[in-house]
Amino acid sequence: MKINTKVFGEVEIADDKIISFPSGIIGFPDLTEFALLHDEEKGAGAIHWLQSLQEPGFAMPVMDPLLIMPEYNPEVDDELLKHIGELNEEEILVLVTVTVPTDLTKMTVNLKGPVIINAAERKACQVIVEGEDYAVKYPIYEILNARKKAGE
Repeated sequence: MKINTKVFGEVEIADDKIISFPSGIIGFPDLTEFALLHDEEKGAGAIHWLQSLQEPGFAMPVMDPLLIMPEYNPEVDDELLKHIGELNEEEILVLVTVTVPTDLTKMTVNLKGPVIINAAERKACQVIVEGEDYAVKYPIYEILNARKKAGE
């Protein structure tokens, strides 16, 4: 499948790279098919893009929360995950959305609304983590800068 994206221009998405969100994502219930993309020239890096296949102009920056908070381990009710298939620890990919404002020093991630991907079945959902342990706007600029300086 070829799509014309806002971030990457025209890209080819192999069928086995399509991730299905049976219930859509928070705020966009009609967007149910995505692909995980990254800038080939910059390498895999920290930030990837969850690109909608139905709405080419819609792509959310996402990243592995463990890069900025190694102890990140939210408890999620199994009921919220049942429609993405049987989960195996080696096949779970957890990502958080990144907000990149004009002032990069104000960059944040949403630790309260992770995206959970069952890589084996290529099904995913976005959930809301209960409790006060994780912030909706967790600042990451200083953390990423420190990692970059350390050469990670």
